[in-house]
Amino acid sequence: MTVSTASLPVIAPVAASSRLRTTGLIMAVASALAFSSSGPFIKPLLENGWSLGAALLVRMGVAGLILSPAVFRAIGRNPRFLRQHWRLILGFGLMPVLGCQLFFFSAMQRMPVAVALLIQYLAPVMLVGFVWLRTRRAPSALVLWGSAVAVVGLILVVDISGASFDLIGTLLALAAAVCVCAYFVISERAGDDLPPLALAASGLLVGAAMMGVLCLTGAMPFDAPAVSVVLAGVEVPWFVPLLWVAAVATTLGYALGVMAVPRIGSRVASFVGLSEVLFALGFAWVFLAEVPAPIQFAGGALILAGVILVKVDDLRRASAQPPTPAAASVPLP
Repeated sequence: MTVSTASLPVIAPVAASSRLRTTGLIMAVASALAFSSSGPFIKPLLENGWSLGAALLVRMGVAGLILSPAVFRAIGRNPRFLRQHWRLILGFGLMPVLGCQLFFFSAMQRMPVAVALLIQYLAPVMLVGFVWLRTRRAPSALVLWGSAVAVVGLILVVDISGASFDLIGTLLALAAAVCVCAYFVISERAGDDLPPLALAASGLLVGAAMMGVLCLTGAMPFDAPAVSVVLAGVEVPWFVPLLWVAAVATTLGYALGVMAVPRIGSRVASFVGLSEVLFALGFAWVFLAEVPAPIQFAGGALILAGVILVKVDDLRRASAQPPTPAAASVPLP
């Protein structure tokens, strides 16, 4: 027996969509939390003789290997997987994985970390502008206000008072911001045909391979001394923070991030990603004894307010769209 869906409320698709958005939001926050621990754990290694090339190579390589079963599963389901998606995989590996880290750390060497962070995390606003130019439709007032409030909060959090201007450093940080935009745009393309975990794994392996080439050719120095570092007042061997960054921060950060973006969209995900700055402050406070200033807490509140405004706009747009019927008729037992 079948009944027409015209007489039934379309509840299941709406509920399913709501659940997807909720799980996507949780994944995006968890991804930001995972990514935020990278800096406070890598910083002591770099200060004790590790080169950036060595740290990034291990970070990307270990994370890519941990997630590599997802690539084999994708190839098993579709033997033409790599041939069909090599452009997206290569782009993901070169920009969101390798490019973002190289450009950001290069900028950080020429300007204060706070300024480089501020410029890199302009990515959500850049995405809003990109969509505006592409669609020729102005963002809603909520999105514009959310962008402005989030940027003001970001300025307060990173505290750029007294910073000097460096043109090359600014250009490098802007390149890092473009790479962050690419992360959200490419991740939004993930789906059944391009599984998110397979995209993350293959991109990390591409990034690690390229970093390996840079280290082998001498373009990036490779120094990995067996040192000890202090975290939360405890002296630990070098492999403890490095394994955390590779196996937890990077693996979970990319895995959860690429699964979150298709669920909540690149714009909302990019604004939620600003919470990484807040989480990084917390990790630095706990593990490096870097106590945030009161104004940074105020900035954090503004960032959250900006994210909420953008999310409210997303919910309004979702509720305004008519639900798509699952089928013309529903078979019943």
